[in-house]
Amino acid sequence: MRGPSPLQIFYGGTFDPIHDGHLAIACAARDELGADIRLMPAADPPHRPAPGADAGQRAEMVALAIAGIDGLVLDRRELQRADAQPQMPSYSIDTLRQIRHEVGPRVPIALLIGADSLIGLPDWREWRALFDLTHFVVAPRPGSPLDGELRPPLQQQLDGRWLGSPTALLASAAGGVYRLHQPLQPESASEVRRRIAAGQGWEQLLPAAVAAYIRQHRLYLTSAQS
Repeated sequence: MRGPSPLQIFYGGTFDPIHDGHLAIACAARDELGADIRLMPAADPPHRPAPGADAGQRAEMVALAIAGIDGLVLDRRELQRADAQPQMPSYSIDTLRQIRHEVGPRVPIALLIGADSLIGLPDWREWRALFDLTHFVVAPRPGSPLDGELRPPLQQQLDGRWLGSPTALLASAAGGVYRLHQPLQPESASEVRRRIAAGQGWEQLLPAAVAAYIRQHRLYLTSAQS
């Protein structure tokens, strides 16, 4: 049995809905890095309509998806903060500052993200400050240009930060970037939603319990179908 790791890994996302690709990434990170993965659903945005499912439903689907899977844990902190401050947007920088306050300055923290999120990092709030708070573990996606040309500010920020082994994440509390070695996953939440709305086959892309929840609550249907 895997012993406790000092590395704390957080996998944030909308999870609208969580699908087999999300689980494959989480399990690959768990196995490669030897640490539990805390899946952290994003809160509903305060100033526009909720995603296809609201935050409570998305969290329930995550709970159903990871039930019985060793090393995957549901973290509701962003939903709880949104309940306490309903008009405040939920930014990753605020979440990571909260986590860092909880664990202290020396515990290694890693944020598990997809390659597309890394490429878009300069659009995040206070994005440069994120490297003072966390490592990044990056899951490649089909067609992601991680080996190609990145925006100059991001390329400059990443220079010298790439780590060659999982153990390197333990050498410091934050600031490194590690590329996850895992099979590329073609599934996407947007494709799942599109298939449901179009009446095409979609159940095979999700854990059975999540598919049953979506059918029960009639999520992601078009207005004509609902």
